[in-house]
Amino acid sequence: MQIATTHRNTDFDGLASIVAATLLYPGTVAVCPKNVNPNVHRFLSLHKTSFDIILASEVDPEAVNRLIVVDTNQWRRLDRVDCLRGRDNVEVLLWDHHMGLGDIQPTWQCVEKIGATITLLVREIRERQLALTPLQATLYLIGLYEDTGQLTFSSTTPEDARAAAFLLEQGADLTIAVDFLNMAYGEMQKKVLFRLMRDAEQHDIKGKKVGIGVVHIDKHVELSMVVQLYGKIVNADAVFVIFVNEGGGYFIIGRSSTPEINVNNMLQRFGGGGHPGAGSATITDTKVTPAEVRQKIIAALHEMQRGAALVADMMSFPVTTVSPETTMKQVRHIMEEERIRGVLVEENECLRGIVVLWDLKKLRLNKQWNSPVKAFMNRQVTTIAPDALASEAAELMVQKNIGHLPVVQGEKVIGIVTRTDIINYLYGMLPT
Repeated sequence: MQIATTHRNTDFDGLASIVAATLLYPGTVAVCPKNVNPNVHRFLSLHKTSFDIILASEVDPEAVNRLIVVDTNQWRRLDRVDCLRGRDNVEVLLWDHHMGLGDIQPTWQCVEKIGATITLLVREIRERQLALTPLQATLYLIGLYEDTGQLTFSSTTPEDARAAAFLLEQGADLTIAVDFLNMAYGEMQKKVLFRLMRDAEQHDIKGKKVGIGVVHIDKHVELSMVVQLYGKIVNADAVFVIFVNEGGGYFIIGRSSTPEINVNNMLQRFGGGGHPGAGSATITDTKVTPAEVRQKIIAALHEMQRGAALVADMMSFPVTTVSPETTMKQVRHIMEEERIRGVLVEENECLRGIVVLWDLKKLRLNKQWNSPVKAFMNRQVTTIAPDALASEAAELMVQKNIGHLPVVQGEKVIGIVTRTDIINYLYGMLPT
Protein backbone atom coordinates (compact mmCIF):
# COMPACT_ATOMS: atom_id res chain seq x y z
CA MET A 1 0.00 0.00 0.00
CA GLN A 2 1.24 3.49 -0.84
CA ILE A 3 -0.32 6.60 0.68
CA ALA A 4 -0.03 10.36 0.20
CA THR A 5 -0.63 12.66 3.15
CA THR A 6 -0.08 16.23 4.28
CA HIS A 7 -0.03 18.42 7.37
CA ARG A 8 -2.71 18.82 10.03
CA ASN A 9 -5.04 21.81 9.65
CA THR A 10 -4.93 21.02 5.98
CA ASP A 11 -5.23 23.92 3.56
CA PHE A 12 -6.14 23.71 -0.11
CA ASP A 13 -2.52 23.41 -1.23
CA GLY A 14 -2.11 20.32 0.94
CA LEU A 15 -5.42 18.80 -0.19
CA ALA A 16 -4.76 19.51 -3.86
CA SER A 17 -1.28 18.02 -3.59
CA ILE A 18 -2.34 14.70 -2.07
CA VAL A 19 -5.01 14.32 -4.73
CA ALA A 20 -2.46 15.15 -7.45
CA ALA A 21 -0.10 12.55 -5.97
CA THR A 22 -2.70 9.84 -6.56
CA LEU A 23 -2.62 10.78 -10.25
CA LEU A 24 1.17 10.76 -10.49
CA TYR A 25 1.54 7.54 -8.51
CA PRO A 26 -1.19 5.11 -9.64
CA GLY A 27 -2.53 3.02 -6.80
CA THR A 28 -1.79 5.67 -4.18
CA VAL A 29 -4.46 6.44 -1.61
CA ALA A 30 -4.91 10.04 -0.45
CA VAL A 31 -4.91 10.27 3.36
CA CYS A 32 -6.35 13.50 4.73
CA PRO A 33 -5.74 14.54 8.35
CA LYS A 34 -8.83 14.75 10.52
CA ASN A 35 -8.29 18.47 11.20
CA VAL A 36 -8.68 20.65 8.12
CA ASN A 37 -9.27 24.35 7.55
CA PRO A 38 -12.95 25.45 7.57
CA ASN A 39 -13.02 26.23 3.85
CA VAL A 40 -11.43 22.85 3.09
CA HIS A 41 -14.04 21.16 5.29
CA ARG A 42 -16.78 22.87 3.32
CA PHE A 43 -15.21 21.70 0.06
CA LEU A 44 -14.89 18.12 1.27
CA SER A 45 -18.47 18.01 2.55
CA LEU A 46 -19.61 18.32 -1.05
CA HIS A 47 -16.76 16.58 -2.89
CA LYS A 48 -15.82 13.75 -0.50
CA THR A 49 -17.13 11.03 -2.81
CA SER A 50 -15.48 12.54 -5.88
CA PHE A 51 -11.99 11.60 -4.68
CA ASP A 52 -10.60 8.46 -3.05
CA ILE A 53 -9.75 10.10 0.27
CA ILE A 54 -9.55 8.34 3.63
CA LEU A 55 -8.59 9.36 7.17
CA ALA A 56 -5.32 8.37 8.81
CA SER A 57 -7.23 6.19 11.26
CA GLU A 58 -8.31 3.97 8.36
CA VAL A 59 -4.74 3.14 7.33
CA ASP A 60 -3.09 -0.15 8.29
CA PRO A 61 0.52 0.97 9.01
CA GLU A 62 1.87 -2.54 8.48
CA ALA A 63 0.61 -2.55 4.89
CA VAL A 64 2.33 0.72 3.90
CA ASN A 65 5.50 0.43 1.83
CA ARG A 66 5.56 3.94 0.34
CA LEU A 67 4.73 7.25 2.02
CA ILE A 68 4.35 10.39 -0.09
CA VAL A 69 4.48 13.57 2.02
CA VAL A 70 3.36 16.88 0.52
CA ASP A 71 3.46 20.50 1.68
CA THR A 72 5.46 19.89 4.88
CA ASN A 73 8.88 18.56 5.85
CA GLN A 74 8.18 17.83 9.52
CA TRP A 75 6.94 14.58 11.03
CA ARG A 76 5.16 16.34 13.91
CA ARG A 77 2.80 18.06 11.47
CA LEU A 78 1.58 14.76 10.04
CA ASP A 79 -1.45 12.91 11.38
CA ARG A 80 -1.00 9.41 12.85
CA VAL A 81 1.80 8.24 10.54
CA ASP A 82 4.72 8.73 12.93
CA CYS A 83 4.87 4.95 13.30
CA LEU A 84 6.26 4.81 9.75
CA ARG A 85 9.22 6.95 10.72
CA GLY A 86 12.54 5.18 10.39
CA ARG A 87 11.13 1.98 8.92
CA ASP A 88 13.56 0.45 6.42
CA ASN A 89 10.79 -1.09 4.35
CA VAL A 90 8.95 2.22 3.79
CA GLU A 91 10.06 4.47 0.93
CA VAL A 92 9.45 8.16 1.70
CA LEU A 93 8.93 10.69 -1.10
CA LEU A 94 8.70 14.42 -0.36
CA TRP A 95 7.07 17.22 -2.38
CA ASP A 96 7.34 20.62 -0.72
CA HIS A 97 7.88 24.33 -1.27
CA HIS A 98 8.97 25.15 2.28
CA MET A 99 12.71 25.75 2.35
CA GLY A 100 13.20 25.63 6.13
CA LEU A 101 14.92 22.72 7.84
CA GLY A 102 12.74 19.69 8.49
CA ASP A 103 13.25 16.31 10.11
CA ILE A 104 11.81 14.19 7.30
CA GLN A 105 14.68 12.41 5.57
CA PRO A 106 13.14 11.23 2.29
CA THR A 107 14.33 8.58 -0.10
CA TRP A 108 13.57 11.06 -2.90
CA GLN A 109 12.42 14.67 -2.86
CA CYS A 110 11.26 17.57 -4.99
CA VAL A 111 11.67 20.68 -2.85
CA GLU A 112 11.85 24.10 -4.49
CA LYS A 113 11.29 27.72 -3.58
CA ILE A 114 7.99 28.28 -5.30
CA GLY A 115 4.57 29.73 -4.50
CA ALA A 116 2.69 26.50 -3.92
CA THR A 117 3.47 22.81 -3.63
CA ILE A 118 0.75 21.96 -6.15
CA THR A 119 2.72 23.88 -8.77
CA LEU A 120 5.50 21.29 -8.53
CA LEU A 121 3.07 18.42 -9.06
CA VAL A 122 1.30 20.24 -11.91
CA ARG A 123 4.69 20.56 -13.63
CA GLU A 124 5.10 16.79 -13.50
CA ILE A 125 1.52 16.29 -14.72
CA ARG A 126 2.24 18.52 -17.70
CA GLU A 127 5.49 16.76 -18.52
CA ARG A 128 3.77 13.38 -18.47
CA GLN A 129 0.88 14.81 -20.51
CA LEU A 130 -1.68 13.43 -18.08
CA ALA A 131 -5.31 14.38 -18.63
CA LEU A 132 -7.21 16.33 -15.96
CA THR A 133 -10.92 16.60 -15.30
CA PRO A 134 -12.43 20.06 -14.66
CA LEU A 135 -12.90 19.04 -11.02
CA GLN A 136 -9.24 18.11 -10.57
CA ALA A 137 -8.09 21.26 -12.35
CA THR A 138 -10.36 23.41 -10.16
CA LEU A 139 -9.09 21.88 -6.92
CA TYR A 140 -5.46 22.32 -8.01
CA LEU A 141 -6.15 25.95 -8.95
CA ILE A 142 -7.76 26.65 -5.57
CA GLY A 143 -4.67 25.27 -3.84
CA LEU A 144 -2.39 27.34 -6.04
CA TYR A 145 -4.41 30.53 -5.60
CA GLU A 146 -4.72 30.15 -1.84
CA ASP A 147 -0.98 29.79 -1.29
CA THR A 148 -0.07 32.58 -3.72
CA GLY A 149 -2.85 35.04 -2.81
CA GLN A 150 -4.30 34.74 -6.31
CA LEU A 151 -0.74 35.14 -7.68
CA THR A 152 -0.10 38.35 -5.69
CA PHE A 153 2.15 37.14 -2.85
CA SER A 154 5.85 37.92 -3.14
CA SER A 155 6.60 34.18 -3.09
CA THR A 156 4.77 33.73 -6.39
CA THR A 157 7.00 32.67 -9.29
CA PRO A 158 6.50 32.69 -13.07
CA GLU A 159 6.00 28.93 -12.90
CA ASP A 160 3.04 29.39 -10.56
CA ALA A 161 1.45 31.66 -13.17
CA ARG A 162 2.15 29.14 -15.92
CA ALA A 163 0.62 26.38 -13.82
CA ALA A 164 -2.50 28.51 -13.26
CA ALA A 165 -2.80 29.12 -17.01
CA PHE A 166 -2.46 25.40 -17.70
CA LEU A 167 -5.16 24.56 -15.15
CA LEU A 168 -7.52 27.09 -16.69
CA GLU A 169 -6.87 25.46 -20.07
CA GLN A 170 -7.86 22.14 -18.50
CA GLY A 171 -11.25 23.54 -17.46
CA ALA A 172 -10.63 24.92 -13.95
CA ASP A 173 -13.67 26.92 -12.86
CA LEU A 174 -12.80 30.35 -11.44
CA THR A 175 -16.32 30.90 -10.11
CA ILE A 176 -16.09 27.80 -7.94
CA ALA A 177 -12.50 28.66 -6.94
CA VAL A 178 -13.51 32.11 -5.73
CA ASP A 179 -16.34 30.61 -3.70
CA PHE A 180 -13.87 28.63 -1.59
CA LEU A 181 -11.25 31.34 -1.16
CA ASN A 182 -11.29 34.24 1.27
CA MET A 183 -10.68 37.74 0.00
CA ALA A 184 -8.59 40.28 1.86
CA TYR A 185 -9.19 44.05 2.03
CA GLY A 186 -7.36 47.19 3.07
CA GLU A 187 -8.06 49.98 5.54
CA MET A 188 -9.25 52.44 2.89
CA GLN A 189 -12.25 50.27 2.08
CA LYS A 190 -13.55 50.04 5.67
CA LYS A 191 -15.67 53.17 5.48
CA VAL A 192 -17.42 52.06 2.30
CA LEU A 193 -17.88 48.55 3.67
CA PHE A 194 -19.48 49.91 6.85
CA ARG A 195 -21.99 51.93 4.84
CA LEU A 196 -22.76 48.90 2.71
CA MET A 197 -23.29 46.68 5.75
CA ARG A 198 -25.56 49.28 7.32
CA ASP A 199 -27.73 50.20 4.35
CA ALA A 200 -27.78 47.36 1.82
CA GLU A 201 -30.90 45.21 1.39
CA GLN A 202 -30.87 41.43 1.26
CA HIS A 203 -33.37 39.60 -0.94
CA ASP A 204 -34.25 35.93 -1.22
CA ILE A 205 -34.91 35.28 -4.89
CA LYS A 206 -35.94 31.68 -5.55
CA GLY A 207 -33.58 30.36 -2.89
CA LYS A 208 -30.64 32.60 -3.82
CA LYS A 209 -29.49 35.24 -1.37
CA VAL A 210 -28.80 38.53 -3.13
CA GLY A 211 -27.43 41.69 -1.56
CA ILE A 212 -28.36 44.99 -3.22
CA GLY A 213 -27.04 48.30 -1.95
CA VAL A 214 -26.76 51.99 -2.75
CA VAL A 215 -23.71 53.73 -1.34
CA HIS A 216 -22.67 57.38 -1.75
CA ILE A 217 -18.92 57.97 -2.16
CA ASP A 218 -16.91 61.18 -2.14
CA LYS A 219 -13.57 59.93 -3.46
CA HIS A 220 -12.14 57.15 -5.56
CA VAL A 221 -11.27 53.89 -3.83
CA GLU A 222 -10.88 50.30 -5.00
CA LEU A 223 -14.47 49.14 -4.72
CA SER A 224 -14.60 45.72 -6.39
CA MET A 225 -12.77 44.24 -3.41
CA VAL A 226 -15.31 45.77 -1.04
CA VAL A 227 -18.21 44.31 -3.01
CA GLN A 228 -16.54 40.90 -2.99
CA LEU A 229 -15.91 41.07 0.75
CA TYR A 230 -19.44 42.23 1.50
CA GLY A 231 -20.78 39.21 -0.36
CA LYS A 232 -18.59 36.94 1.74
CA ILE A 233 -19.59 38.55 5.03
CA VAL A 234 -23.34 38.27 4.43
CA ASN A 235 -22.93 34.90 2.70
CA ALA A 236 -24.71 36.14 -0.42
CA ASP A 237 -24.87 34.23 -3.68
CA ALA A 238 -24.69 37.50 -5.57
CA VAL A 239 -24.18 41.18 -4.78
CA PHE A 240 -25.01 44.30 -6.78
CA VAL A 241 -23.95 47.69 -5.43
CA ILE A 242 -24.88 51.04 -6.93
CA PHE A 243 -22.21 53.63 -6.12
CA VAL A 244 -23.33 57.26 -6.32
CA ASN A 245 -20.56 59.80 -6.94
CA GLU A 246 -20.71 63.06 -5.00
CA GLY A 247 -19.90 64.97 -8.16
CA GLY A 248 -22.76 63.34 -10.07
CA GLY A 249 -23.27 60.09 -11.93
CA TYR A 250 -23.14 56.56 -10.63
CA PHE A 251 -22.07 53.04 -11.53
CA ILE A 252 -22.84 49.43 -10.61
CA ILE A 253 -20.47 46.66 -9.54
CA GLY A 254 -21.79 43.10 -9.47
CA ARG A 255 -20.37 39.84 -8.18
CA SER A 256 -21.87 36.35 -8.33
CA SER A 257 -20.72 32.99 -7.04
CA THR A 258 -23.56 31.01 -8.58
CA PRO A 259 -24.15 30.10 -12.24
CA GLU A 260 -27.84 30.96 -11.94
CA ILE A 261 -27.03 34.66 -11.66
CA ASN A 262 -24.95 35.84 -14.61
CA VAL A 263 -23.51 39.27 -13.82
CA ASN A 264 -22.52 39.90 -17.44
CA ASN A 265 -26.05 39.30 -18.71
CA MET A 266 -27.49 41.39 -15.90
CA LEU A 267 -25.29 44.44 -16.39
CA GLN A 268 -25.61 44.40 -20.17
CA ARG A 269 -29.11 45.70 -19.53
CA PHE A 270 -27.49 48.87 -18.14
CA GLY A 271 -24.89 49.27 -20.87
CA GLY A 272 -22.17 47.41 -18.99
CA GLY A 273 -20.85 43.87 -18.97
CA GLY A 274 -18.02 41.67 -17.78
CA HIS A 275 -18.04 37.97 -16.93
CA PRO A 276 -20.64 35.61 -15.46
CA GLY A 277 -19.15 36.11 -12.00
CA ALA A 278 -18.10 39.76 -12.16
CA GLY A 279 -18.90 42.94 -14.04
CA SER A 280 -19.71 46.64 -13.91
CA ALA A 281 -21.79 49.28 -15.62
CA THR A 282 -21.76 53.07 -15.72
CA ILE A 283 -25.16 54.76 -15.69
CA THR A 284 -25.26 57.62 -18.17
CA ASP A 285 -28.99 58.35 -18.08
CA THR A 286 -29.27 61.01 -15.37
CA LYS A 287 -33.05 60.78 -15.43
CA VAL A 288 -32.93 57.30 -13.87
CA THR A 289 -32.53 57.38 -10.09
CA PRO A 290 -30.46 54.84 -8.09
CA ALA A 291 -33.68 53.58 -6.49
CA GLU A 292 -35.14 52.87 -9.92
CA VAL A 293 -31.97 51.02 -10.95
CA ARG A 294 -32.24 48.91 -7.83
CA GLN A 295 -35.81 47.92 -8.69
CA LYS A 296 -34.78 47.06 -12.24
CA ILE A 297 -32.04 44.79 -10.89
CA ILE A 298 -34.52 42.99 -8.62
CA ALA A 299 -36.98 42.54 -11.50
CA ALA A 300 -34.23 41.25 -13.79
CA LEU A 301 -33.09 38.76 -11.15
CA HIS A 302 -36.57 37.27 -10.92
CA GLU A 303 -36.69 37.03 -14.70
CA MET A 304 -33.26 35.34 -14.94
CA GLN A 305 -34.08 32.80 -12.24
CA ARG A 306 -37.05 31.49 -14.23
CA GLY A 307 -34.64 30.10 -16.81
CA ALA A 308 -32.25 28.50 -14.30
CA ALA A 309 -31.55 24.75 -14.02
CA LEU A 310 -34.02 22.87 -11.83
CA VAL A 311 -33.70 19.76 -9.67
CA ALA A 312 -35.82 17.95 -12.26
CA ASP A 313 -33.08 18.63 -14.83
CA MET A 314 -30.36 16.95 -12.78
CA MET A 315 -31.99 14.23 -10.69
CA SER A 316 -31.44 10.52 -11.29
CA PHE A 317 -34.33 8.11 -11.87
CA PRO A 318 -35.74 5.54 -11.50
CA VAL A 319 -34.92 5.27 -7.79
CA THR A 320 -33.90 2.03 -6.09
CA THR A 321 -36.25 1.38 -3.17
CA VAL A 322 -36.88 -1.44 -0.70
CA SER A 323 -39.62 -2.25 1.79
CA PRO A 324 -39.10 -1.75 5.54
CA GLU A 325 -38.94 -5.55 6.02
CA THR A 326 -36.03 -6.06 3.61
CA THR A 327 -33.04 -7.51 5.44
CA MET A 328 -29.79 -5.60 5.70
CA LYS A 329 -28.11 -8.48 3.87
CA GLN A 330 -30.45 -7.96 0.91
CA VAL A 331 -29.84 -4.21 1.04
CA ARG A 332 -26.09 -4.77 0.91
CA HIS A 333 -26.50 -7.10 -2.07
CA ILE A 334 -28.62 -4.54 -3.91
CA MET A 335 -26.11 -1.75 -3.28
CA GLU A 336 -23.21 -3.91 -4.44
CA GLU A 337 -25.05 -5.17 -7.51
CA GLU A 338 -26.24 -1.75 -8.62
CA ARG A 339 -23.06 0.01 -7.45
CA ILE A 340 -24.94 2.63 -5.47
CA ARG A 341 -24.29 4.20 -2.06
CA GLY A 342 -27.83 4.57 -0.81
CA VAL A 343 -31.28 2.95 -0.93
CA LEU A 344 -34.63 4.52 -0.09
CA VAL A 345 -37.15 2.69 2.08
CA GLU A 346 -40.76 2.98 0.89
CA GLU A 347 -44.07 1.62 2.10
CA ASN A 348 -47.30 2.08 0.14
CA GLU A 349 -45.41 4.46 -2.17
CA CYS A 350 -44.57 6.72 0.78
CA LEU A 351 -40.99 7.48 1.83
CA ARG A 352 -40.20 6.00 5.24
CA GLY A 353 -36.44 6.26 5.48
CA ILE A 354 -33.05 5.91 3.87
CA VAL A 355 -30.04 3.68 4.41
CA VAL A 356 -26.59 4.58 3.05
CA LEU A 357 -23.23 2.88 2.79
CA TRP A 358 -22.09 4.41 6.06
CA ASP A 359 -25.01 2.70 7.86
CA LEU A 360 -23.78 -0.67 6.63
CA LYS A 361 -20.34 -0.02 8.05
CA LYS A 362 -21.87 0.34 11.52
CA LEU A 363 -23.05 -3.28 11.60
CA ARG A 364 -20.72 -5.34 13.79
CA LEU A 365 -22.64 -8.56 14.47
CA ASN A 366 -23.53 -11.24 11.92
CA LYS A 367 -27.11 -11.49 13.17
CA GLN A 368 -27.66 -7.80 12.38
CA TRP A 369 -27.48 -8.58 8.66
CA ASN A 370 -30.68 -10.62 9.00
CA SER A 371 -32.50 -7.74 10.70
CA PRO A 372 -34.99 -5.62 8.69
CA VAL A 373 -33.76 -2.35 7.24
CA LYS A 374 -36.35 -0.43 9.30
CA ALA A 375 -34.22 -1.12 12.37
CA PHE A 376 -31.24 0.78 10.96
CA MET A 377 -32.66 3.28 8.47
CA ASN A 378 -32.63 7.03 9.05
CA ARG A 379 -36.26 8.14 9.41
CA GLN A 380 -35.49 11.88 9.27
CA VAL A 381 -35.02 12.21 5.53
CA THR A 382 -34.32 15.57 3.93
CA THR A 383 -36.17 15.93 0.61
CA ILE A 384 -36.56 18.50 -2.13
CA ALA A 385 -39.17 19.34 -4.76
CA PRO A 386 -38.50 18.84 -8.50
CA ASP A 387 -39.15 22.50 -9.29
CA ALA A 388 -36.53 23.74 -6.82
CA LEU A 389 -33.35 25.22 -8.25
CA ALA A 390 -30.43 22.86 -8.80
CA SER A 391 -28.29 25.26 -6.79
CA GLU A 392 -30.71 24.90 -3.85
CA ALA A 393 -30.10 21.15 -3.87
CA ALA A 394 -26.33 21.71 -3.85
CA GLU A 395 -26.50 24.13 -0.93
CA LEU A 396 -28.87 21.88 1.02
CA MET A 397 -26.52 18.91 0.68
CA VAL A 398 -23.60 21.01 1.90
CA GLN A 399 -25.57 22.36 4.88
CA LYS A 400 -26.90 18.93 5.91
CA ASN A 401 -23.69 17.08 4.95
CA ILE A 402 -25.69 14.42 3.12
CA GLY A 403 -24.96 12.49 -0.05
CA HIS A 404 -28.52 11.61 -1.10
CA LEU A 405 -31.47 13.97 -1.55
CA PRO A 406 -34.76 12.33 -2.55
CA VAL A 407 -36.92 14.35 -4.94
CA VAL A 408 -40.55 14.24 -3.78
CA GLN A 409 -43.73 15.38 -5.47
CA GLY A 410 -46.53 15.25 -2.94
CA GLU A 411 -45.62 12.12 -0.97
CA LYS A 412 -44.29 10.20 -3.96
CA VAL A 413 -40.56 9.87 -4.66
CA ILE A 414 -39.90 10.61 -8.33
CA GLY A 415 -36.11 10.86 -8.33
CA ILE A 416 -32.97 11.38 -6.28
CA VAL A 417 -30.06 13.80 -6.30
CA THR A 418 -26.65 12.43 -5.32
CA ARG A 419 -23.26 14.05 -4.90
CA THR A 420 -22.40 12.81 -8.39
CA ASP A 421 -25.38 14.72 -9.81
CA ILE A 422 -24.28 17.83 -7.94
CA ILE A 423 -20.72 17.54 -9.25
CA ASN A 424 -21.97 17.07 -12.80
CA TYR A 425 -24.15 20.14 -12.35
CA LEU A 426 -21.44 22.33 -10.84
CA TYR A 427 -18.83 21.42 -13.43
CA GLY A 428 -21.06 21.62 -16.46
CA MET A 429 -21.17 17.88 -17.15
CA LEU A 430 -24.96 17.43 -17.21
CA PRO A 431 -26.14 15.70 -20.40
CA THR A 432 -27.72 18.01 -22.93
